[in-house]
This record gives sequence, structure tokens and C-alpha cells, in this order.
Amino acid sequence: MVLSLLIKMNLTKMESNQKKVFILDVDGVMTNGQFIYNDQQKLMKIFGPDDNDALSLLKPFLEIRFVTGDKKGFEISKRRIAIDMNFPLDLVSTIKRIDWIKERYNPNEVIYMGDGIFDHYVMKSVAYSIAPKNADRLAKESADYVTERSGGDRAVAEASLHILDNFFEPYNPNELPTKQAKLSGEWAV
Repeated sequence: MVLSLLIKMNLTKMESNQKKVFILDVDGVMTNGQFIYNDQQKLMKIFGPDDNDALSLLKPFLEIRFVTGDKKGFEISKRRIAIDMNFPLDLVSTIKRIDWIKERYNPNEVIYMGDGIFDHYVMKSVAYSIAPKNADRLAKESADYVTERSGGDRAVAEASLHILDNFFEPYNPNELPTKQAKLSGEWAV
């Protein structure tokens, strides 16, 4: 049993060159999924810590891009994802997301992280899928991996380290990150 598990893990890592892009939903994955409104507009989303730095560790291995279906909160997501973190962000309907992916990528090369009630459709069609702990039941049932952390609470950091460990080079916590990869630059190193 242990030998077959080790063989499977090695095959998975050997097939890692098939994983070319990590696509993440914003709301409920990078954020806690809650929106703060006043009587005039959507004001805020709450993004969690460490996710950007962990994504920086993945940059040498995968293209990383974000999608959101939130038109009203797009400028908030754009500020955090595209401007602060410098990752591509696209406005893509949650029910048309798999079609959007298929137009741009081979689904067998996609790792997808989502949490919503329609994300299970995407998860069933891509190479590998991840859901945060607080995702919709169908998303968690369809995911290949469910994080121990909730969206907006380091779930993306956990997923990033999981991807490194399972498909590329494991993160070495005994070596300073400046030697492993260029970090996000958001914090002073």
C-alpha cells in the first residue's frame, strides 16, 4: 500500500509539467466572501494574510491568474489583485467560467481554486481542483483537495504550499524565502 502511494505521488510530480496555470476565484477564496456596503455602494472586501507571499513561491512554476464574477466589487478586487499583487484579473461569470477556461487553456493543464455553488462544474473539468474549508458543499465534494483554512484566512497560502509539495518542489521552511524565490515585495524583507 505504501509503495503504491509513493509511486502515485512520484507519477503526479512527474506529470507536473502538465500543470501550467493556477486560476483562482477571488470572492470566498482570496477573501472571506463577505462584502461591506453602505447605502450608496459596495465599499470593502476582506482579504487575508500570507496568500500573496505564498503565490510568489509558485510564480516560477505556474501562470497565476484570478477571476471574479462580482461586477459591483470589481474595482475593489482589481485594486488588491491586479494593482497591489500584480496578477491578471478577469471578470468572468460564474456560470460561464469553464467555457472561458476552455477558450484560453487546455483544462488538463489547469489547477482551479473556487468555493461557490457553481464552481463544482469547473472542478469536474480541470486537471486539479482545490476548495477552501468554508466552500459550498458541492465545491468541496468535487475538489481534489480541501484546505484546512477558510477563504480569506490563508487558504490560498495553504493551497500554494500544497501545489508545490505535490507537483513541483516542496517549500523548505528551513531556508529563507529570499533564497527560494522572489517574494511579492509587499513586505519589507
